[in-house]
This record gives sequence, structure tokens and C-alpha cells, in this order.
Amino acid sequence: MTTLSAEASGTPTTRLLPTPAGDARAFIHPAVGEVRGWYLAGHGAGGGIEARDLVALAAALPALGITVALIEQPWRVAGKKLAPAPKKLDEGWVPAVEGLVGEMDGLPFAASGRSAGARVACRTASATGAAGVVALAFPLHPPGKPKASRAAELLGAGVPTLVLQGERDPFGGPAEFPELDERAQLTPVPYADHGFSVGKKAPVTQEETLALITGTTGTWLTSLFA
Repeated sequence: MTTLSAEASGTPTTRLLPTPAGDARAFIHPAVGEVRGWYLAGHGAGGGIEARDLVALAAALPALGITVALIEQPWRVAGKKLAPAPKKLDEGWVPAVEGLVGEMDGLPFAASGRSAGARVACRTASATGAAGVVALAFPLHPPGKPKASRAAELLGAGVPTLVLQGERDPFGGPAEFPELDERAQLTPVPYADHGFSVGKKAPVTQEETLALITGTTGTWLTSLFA
């Protein structure tokens, strides 16, 4: 493991990462103490790195010895409101990851993302050399169109995969997922929608829901990086 100085630990830094699609931007939250590995997470097509699950993971994982980099796609950095086609998303992701790998001192990393970002992480896992993938709210299909399945992207990741899926996700609830192989884990998030939001009348709180997400992810990553 690599050890960060106390001066470096806990202080987020920001840097631009050149890609063919334009500059991506990484918000890096250093691990506290010995570094087990890195967690690189992208956002969805309808929002940015301010998503509640990404913010919660960036706050929780460094204490486990995991450096977190939340990566903002070039289209968001450029101020555009609409995400480009999947190929362009991959073009903005792979070079950004490669730009960070040189800072990892040979440590493993997990690729992650929410919604469209989860698809990107799955599609590019092999190309980037990710040790595993964490898929947050994987959009299994467009709402109301279960036959338009994107399961092949998830099944084709080729690395250990953790899927966290809201039970009320209109893009596909846990029960709709195909059988995964022995290297994959699907964790339902009770009462949660696509953004992992739970209603006020739900028997669980928003804080408990985020604790489930961060706790499950932290345990899985600690095992992956062991």
C-alpha cells in the first residue's frame, strides 16, 4: 500500500484531464492513511457529480483507504446540457482514466458510474484495466421499454461487478435483471428510485439508504483491493 502524508490526506483537489472529446475534470478525494486503491466514478446523462450517491461515496470511502475521483465528463465541463452518444461518452472517459492511472503507483482501481456512467464503466472496464466495476442505478432499459435491454453491457464487463439498484427504478428494478455470474453481486436498495431517493412515507430514511450504498460499496471494494 501507499501512504499519503497527513498534509495531503482529506484535501480534495481538482484537475483537468485532456480527452479527444474535450477536457474532463476530476475531483479527487484522497484516502486517509494507507491507500488500498482508487475508486473512479462518473455521472449520469441527466446530472453531474453532485448526485447524492456520488457525494456520499466520496465522503465515506477515503476513511477506508480508498482515494475517490469523481470524473466530470467533457460535455458537462463545457457547460452543455445534453449528453452525447455513448461512443462520445467512452471517448471522454477512457483517456481521463488513463490520465489518473499514472498517479496510482500501481495500485488497483474500480471503475464506477451512475446510470449512463455505469454503462460507460461496464463498456470500458477491460480497456482501462479496471479491477472491478461498481454500477450505480444501471439503466437496464428505457422506462416502459423492458424489451430494449442493455443487459449485454453489464454482462460483458469482464471483471467483478457490484450493482446497486433501487427497487422502484423505472429503468429496471432488481427483479428484472438477468442471472449474473459468480463474480457479480446485485444489491437491491429498498424503496429507492433511479436517483436512490426514498419517499417520505418509506420505512427507511434517506440517510439509511445512503448508508446502505456506502457500506455495501466500501465492503465490496475492501475485498476487491485485498
